[in-house]
Amino acid sequence: MRRKDREITDFNEMIEIIKKCDVCRIALNDEGFPYIVPLNFGLDVQGDQVYLYFHCATAGKKLDLIKKDNRATFEMDCDHNFILYEERMSCTMGYASVIGHGLIEEVADEDKYDALKILMRQYHAEDFKFNTDMIKVTTVLRMKVTDMIGKRRNNIH
Repeated sequence: MRRKDREITDFNEMIEIIKKCDVCRIALNDEGFPYIVPLNFGLDVQGDQVYLYFHCATAGKKLDLIKKDNRATFEMDCDHNFILYEERMSCTMGYASVIGHGLIEEVADEDKYDALKILMRQYHAEDFKFNTDMIKVTTVLRMKVTDMIGKRRNNIH
């Protein structure tokens, strides 16, 4: 990372950033060009291992690409704010972000309910009851994060 002053390597600090985000973008390999898609996600931390959960339909380009190559890059960001330096007549944006890599696998049918509960936890603090009939027409994916790094820009000149 070029700007070491903005780098975040503390595991817990990166987890706190992830908890604040509401979209995770994943980039998949697609014959010479990356295929990037924004997704709702769930976070599960087991010791120092991070897992990200996603859901989608039972067919489509994303699933086709994952079947060919399950390696992916992910990115999420939050805390966006406009920073104006009037004396210098310049501006920038504040943010916090986490970027990393992982391996994606499909969640087995018997584990989908628990995985979807993890996903719902990202957006709803209490235990959220949802229509379980939808499970049979939903694909649930789990990314085992292999590495990640954070970055932050705040109001400091």
